[in-house]
Amino acid sequence: MHFIEHFEPNEMTLTLGFSPCPNDTFIFDALVNQKIDTEGLSFNVHLEDVQTLNEWAIEGKLDITKLSYGVLPLVLEQYLMLNSGGALGKGVGPLLITKTPVKSIAAVDQMLVAIPGINTTAHLLFSLAFPHAHNKQFKVFNEIEDSVLNGITDAGVIIHENRFTYQDKGLHKVMDLGNFWEEQLNVPIPLGGIAAKRTLSKALLLKVDRLIRKSVDYAFSNYPSLTDYVKEHAQEMSESVMRSHIDLYVNNYSLELGADGKKAVAKLLEVYRQLNPSAVINNSDIFIS
Repeated sequence: MHFIEHFEPNEMTLTLGFSPCPNDTFIFDALVNQKIDTEGLSFNVHLEDVQTLNEWAIEGKLDITKLSYGVLPLVLEQYLMLNSGGALGKGVGPLLITKTPVKSIAAVDQMLVAIPGINTTAHLLFSLAFPHAHNKQFKVFNEIEDSVLNGITDAGVIIHENRFTYQDKGLHKVMDLGNFWEEQLNVPIPLGGIAAKRTLSKALLLKVDRLIRKSVDYAFSNYPSLTDYVKEHAQEMSESVMRSHIDLYVNNYSLELGADGKKAVAKLLEVYRQLNPSAVINNSDIFIS
C-alpha cells in the first residue's frame, strides 16, 4: 500500500467517533479533553451508537472512528486499523437471551431475533453459532432487552451494559456467543477497534495510535475513580455497572492488540468469508505498522 507522505501542520483537528459507553469514554477521555499532551492535535468528537459509527465508516465520514470488527471487511479500502483503543478479549462476547428458558438450542432457528445492527460483531458471532437462523430484526443495542420483554421479538443478542442487567429483568441466557467463538476458534473475541483513514499520513496515524495508548494509560493510572466525562455519558448507569463495563471491555488489548489480537482479527475475516462466500476482501494490510 502507499501512504500519502506530506507535511502535517503543528496544529490539526481530526474528526473522531466513538460510543458514549463507559469503555469508550474511559479510553478517550484524556485524549479528547487534553489531560495528556496531544502534540498539537485536537478532535471534533462525535458520540454515536456503534451501528451508526459502522454506517458512517462505510461512508468514510470520519478521520478516526471506533467500529465493530464485523464491519471491517466493508471498509478496508478506506480505513486502516490502529493498535490501541479497541475492545478485544476473553469472556466479553454478546449473549443470546429469551424471556422464558429455551428447551432446545435448535429452536432458535425459528425465532425472531433482535440483533444490535447488521454490521456488528455481535451479528457475525450470532451467525457463526446459528447459521440457519434468518429471522432477524436489527435494533439499537439498548432497545433489545425491552424488545424481548415485551414480546416484540422472541430472543435478542445483547451487548455492553445489558450483559449486567438482563438477569435483574427476569431474562434468561440461551448462549454466550463469545464462549462459542472462543471454543470454536481458540482466539480472543475481536469486538471493536479504532480505524483511521488511509488518506492520512503514516506519521500522523502513528502519532494518533501513540496518543490513544497514552490516553488508556492515563485512564488506568487513575482507575477505579470515574471521571465526570465517563459519568455524564453513561445513560443513568450505576457506578458499579460502569466499572463492570470498563473491567470487562478495557484490558491489555486496549493498550496494544499484539500478535494474539491481530490473529483474532484475521480469524474474524476468515469467518466473514465463510458466511459471505461472494465477498471480496482486500486484506493485504489491515493494521498500521
